[in-house]
Amino acid sequence: MTWLRALREVVRSGLTIEEARLEPLLALRTAAGVAIIVGPALWLASPEYAASAALGAYSAGAATFQRTWRPRKVIALGAGVGLAFSTFVGYLAAGRLVTFLPLLAVWAFAAGMAWAVGSTAGIVAATTVGSMLVTVTLPTSVGRALEQAGVIALGGVAQAVLILLFPIRRWGAHRDALADALAAVADHARRLRHDPTAPFDPDPLMTARDAAAVTPSQARTRPTVLHGPRGLAERILPALAALADPDVGAPAEGAGRDRARELLDAAAHVLDAAARSIRRGTPAEVPPGSTDVLRVDEDHEVLEGPARQAAERLVKLLGEALEIAGTGSTRGRTPTPRGPADARFLVRPTMLPLVPVVVRAVRRELRRDSPVFRHAVRLAAVAVLGYLIATWLPLGHGYWAPIAAVMVMRPDFHQTYARAVARLAGTLAGVALATGMARALGPDAQLFGVLAVVSAGLSYTLIRTGYAYSQCFTAAYVVFLLAMGGQAWEQTVPERVVLTLLGGALAMLAYAVFPAWETPRLPGRLADWLAANGRYAAAVLRSYAEPTREHRADMRRAQLASREARAAWDEAYDQARQEPVPPGGLTSREAEEAEEALKGFDRAAMLMESHVPRAGSPRAPEVERLAEAMEADTAQAAVAMREHRNPDWGRVEEVLQAWPDAAVDRSPVVRRGAELQKQALEDLATAVSRTPLERDMGSAREQRRTRAALAAEGDDSARGW
Repeated sequence: MTWLRALREVVRSGLTIEEARLEPLLALRTAAGVAIIVGPALWLASPEYAASAALGAYSAGAATFQRTWRPRKVIALGAGVGLAFSTFVGYLAAGRLVTFLPLLAVWAFAAGMAWAVGSTAGIVAATTVGSMLVTVTLPTSVGRALEQAGVIALGGVAQAVLILLFPIRRWGAHRDALADALAAVADHARRLRHDPTAPFDPDPLMTARDAAAVTPSQARTRPTVLHGPRGLAERILPALAALADPDVGAPAEGAGRDRARELLDAAAHVLDAAARSIRRGTPAEVPPGSTDVLRVDEDHEVLEGPARQAAERLVKLLGEALEIAGTGSTRGRTPTPRGPADARFLVRPTMLPLVPVVVRAVRRELRRDSPVFRHAVRLAAVAVLGYLIATWLPLGHGYWAPIAAVMVMRPDFHQTYARAVARLAGTLAGVALATGMARALGPDAQLFGVLAVVSAGLSYTLIRTGYAYSQCFTAAYVVFLLAMGGQAWEQTVPERVVLTLLGGALAMLAYAVFPAWETPRLPGRLADWLAANGRYAAAVLRSYAEPTREHRADMRRAQLASREARAAWDEAYDQARQEPVPPGGLTSREAEEAEEALKGFDRAAMLMESHVPRAGSPRAPEVERLAEAMEADTAQAAVAMREHRNPDWGRVEEVLQAWPDAAVDRSPVVRRGAELQKQALEDLATAVSRTPLERDMGSAREQRRTRAALAAEGDDSARGW
């Protein structure tokens, strides 16, 4: 993608309205938290004090809207404490550049490294950098600075208390994640009716698993309905694939295929009903016709062999899902199962045990080629440079420039540039709106305080519809706060616009000078996915070779690692398609073909997983040789792909050619799955195996196609104009 096209996409993305479910009650509660701080401060102290005190309540409230599975009150308290601490520490170093600039650089670097833990930690950490930059406006005594820090922390406490007193849809995000996973499996069942080899995107299941990890205190209050359906969805998925596959499941045509389509359609209805039940907290309601279909008649069932086994397993699992979803309205506590704590639920560490986890995550990213490390370096440099430039300019409130830069910067190119555009557009609109109202209403501190709270509520309401639209009311909120403090609009408005533009330009320039492109990393990401898929396939085969509980546990761990590698590839590929750099080792067509091949490889492993024998079943030693060959070949091919060499599947081909006829009859599903995997590996080799000359020619063809597409797009735009 060229820079011109990338910038056009950035502008379009930054101004796009995202389809998201609005949560006005949450926004109202959070705005009330701001009002609780602003009102008493305005009444008991002064407008200037109230404007400064509002920082903690507003920022802590905004943090609770981030996508996280920890309780909102914990996020609000953590944000409030972090803001208060950064404010006080910043004051201790403020007043002299020789002390404040090193502190600002170190703090901004640490905030950038917080992305190693997750996006929520990174965003909240960035707000603490903003609060440190505002310390230049604080009173000039340590006692007053402590008082200011306490008021900022009180804003987080106020938000946490409101969340505790007025819970709104508690466990709602967890219910949504689980419901989305079931709905995704239902949609997959419908697609399998028409395309028996349709791939499945495991991202909703990964999100549901992440949401299922809870602390011990959360586990004691988690609704019963959030316990079982995720595991059922994981088991239903391979049963659906095994039933639909024309080679190991229902026949491609005839009565068996019609019966499979009926079962798949009924499964989709049942899963949708379970998803609605979990999302709304009401008992599941399934159409009677669907429940009638989900009966496997011993005498008149047309399905036979592995297809019938898959159908029976599917019907049993769907019955369990309905039984659990039927308690969707249960509000009681979850009974605590016996056994070790880590066996009862997925453990999420509490604050103290989280410290070594954070340290390990940050240590893994402390390398020059890490996107998180490069983001931290950019953040520190831009915060310091923006502060220096703003102090040299003949403008007040110079901290707006570095704050604007810090708040729009993200570890990837597209989000940084899109947020910079969105922040400028939102700021212009919000400042114009608030300025017009301020001029029309005249000086009235109480009225401006009310308008600031209303603007905060509107910003919270629109926070998930697009950064530009939320930023519009955030800018209005700031203007009303400054007007409440007695600042004239002639002084604040031009400064805010100019400094926001400066901060956005610095953020964009920093990424262009010190980028972290994903495009050159695509071959490595693809190799990681291939190696993880190979370990998953080998683990499935070992469960056939020696059916034990230990091998089943290994299979599950390998499957999760494979999904994580696929998610890393998807994220990297999505970012690479938006970057203005030429293909680095893989053209877009090669990447798409390789992705489809690995999806087919993963689907074949899932088919074999659906028929894994129970623990204690007879061993199949010939399958162990195939597992060893599969793992060795995929690991070696991953190394070859990183080094831009052609992969080879000689061991797998040799084992399959020597496969005894008795083993084929004993394990037809394994043989069919292995053949599908071999075909997928050959397709992968075809996609990525090129001589250097052919690779250069492919890259040139890709660039010509891109230029032709841009020319056609320009012609279409000209005709539209």
